[in-house]
Amino acid sequence: MTDVAATPPALARVVTQLSSGVSSLGRDAAEVRGLLDDTQQVVTDQIKAMDALGTELESVQNAQDSIHRCTDQTRQTVARARDVLNQMGTEVADIVNTLHQVSQVASDITGIALQTRLVAFNASVEAKRAGESGRGFGVVADAVKDLAGRVEASSKAIMGTISRLDARVAAFAAELSASGNAAARSSVHQAFAEVESDVARIGEAAKSSLNTTQALGQRVQGLSQDVQKAMHNMDAAFACSDRFLRLSEDMIAQIAGAGVQVQDSFYIEAVQRTAEDISAALEQALASGALSPADLFDEDYRLIPGTQPQQFTAAFTALADRLFPALQEPVLSLDKKVVFCIAVDRNGYVPTHNRQYCQPQRSGDVAWNTAHSRYRRIFNDRTGLASARNTKPFLLQTYRRDMGGGNFVLLKEAAAPITVQGRHWGGLRLAFHF
Repeated sequence: MTDVAATPPALARVVTQLSSGVSSLGRDAAEVRGLLDDTQQVVTDQIKAMDALGTELESVQNAQDSIHRCTDQTRQTVARARDVLNQMGTEVADIVNTLHQVSQVASDITGIALQTRLVAFNASVEAKRAGESGRGFGVVADAVKDLAGRVEASSKAIMGTISRLDARVAAFAAELSASGNAAARSSVHQAFAEVESDVARIGEAAKSSLNTTQALGQRVQGLSQDVQKAMHNMDAAFACSDRFLRLSEDMIAQIAGAGVQVQDSFYIEAVQRTAEDISAALEQALASGALSPADLFDEDYRLIPGTQPQQFTAAFTALADRLFPALQEPVLSLDKKVVFCIAVDRNGYVPTHNRQYCQPQRSGDVAWNTAHSRYRRIFNDRTGLASARNTKPFLLQTYRRDMGGGNFVLLKEAAAPITVQGRHWGGLRLAFHF
């Protein structure tokens, strides 16, 4: 690259100041993009919560509708039971009337028996007066008198039983009667009235709750529409921040590409030099038969069971473990701002990360794994794929790096392509602090 001193001093100062300002613009744009990412996540969570709440409210409304239908059915059932009860009261009243008729008949029988006894008594007296000739008639008269006495006794017993039964049936009829004031109404009817009152209160409460839920549902629907609108505005803001970010990255790239030394030139030269070394090492591995071209360009990533975040292996992973550390690790010591230097294939797969990020995963500790077990993973986000698939001499990007547990680090990254025997294999990513 051409040194700034080779250009007119005034222009050199302007370019240097411009590149510094553009770099700051890129940093601000990356921070805005990160804040938009956070806000979008919050909005997305709110949309999910709204959808879940809407579903719950719909379930509540369905349940309240069921309660309303059940209370209507209960009221109808109580009304039918009351009608049956009233009908029973009428039937019992008919029984009382019949018992009264039976009692009257029994009373008539008692009267007839009494008269029969009197007639038999008179006949017996006359038979005695007749002497021997009236003896047979007297026997008959005595038998009739005795029979009449038994009939009278039976009739009185029937009348007594009927009287007691009549009192009991009359009391039962009074219990079943729905007429009269509240104090005199039967306990059965009072129980039915209490049931009807309680059912009515349940129905009113369900209706009131249903109205409240419907109003809340409408409010939630309105809020959901507002959130959707906010998400649409977020998309527009994302597009705007991306344009700012790309503009700053493109301007720095154009300035550096013109041969002018900028703040990032040191990292650009380092990543290009190391990418060439890795390309040479891979070509030598192919030439020696260490692996075949098909293995080197393998995309059949095999999941490592039980890993979270997921890790994978490929046909070239073992070779990368042997070759890459010796070329990647020295870059970390070039400058204290360097965060990592890794080779990735064109799909963003990292076979071998820097040693400090190649820690074995801890079972169940996703946040720790995200920060410390970054090897064997596929980083196919916007930044990762852009660096992996870049075929220009270099690419500059600014972004937030997810370190797990809600922690992010703002970085700038220089990337250079890795080619093997004229074929694009992937890219070398060199990330550094501002």
